[in-house]
Amino acid sequence: MSTITIYHNPRCSKSRATLTLLKENGVNPRVVLYLESPPDTKELKVLSKKLGLTAAQLVRRGEESYKGSGLNNGSEEKEILAAMAKYPKLIERPIVVKGDTAVLGRPPENVLELIR
Repeated sequence: MSTITIYHNPRCSKSRATLTLLKENGVNPRVVLYLESPPDTKELKVLSKKLGLTAAQLVRRGEESYKGSGLNNGSEEKEILAAMAKYPKLIERPIVVKGDTAVLGRPPENVLELIR
């Protein structure tokens, strides 16, 4: 079985619920505390591709750092990726990865498609 990785924020209830759901299903994932060790733009681009989402779909627009980043609805992909690398709170969470596939744990039950 491929290693499962969760990009986790322990302060986020959805992230905590997703991690709990994984463990309840016998999965002990590799946990990346992305606020402490943020992914760079290259890794974010790979994650975006695995999720099947654009950077614009992966960014959290309600965060204070979004307003301070200079991003707007017309921002280009590379600008959004750079802002998410600089301000990791902008990354939608949690992201769970298995091989070449990833899902957002919103709702947490989305991860079940990766582990079944």
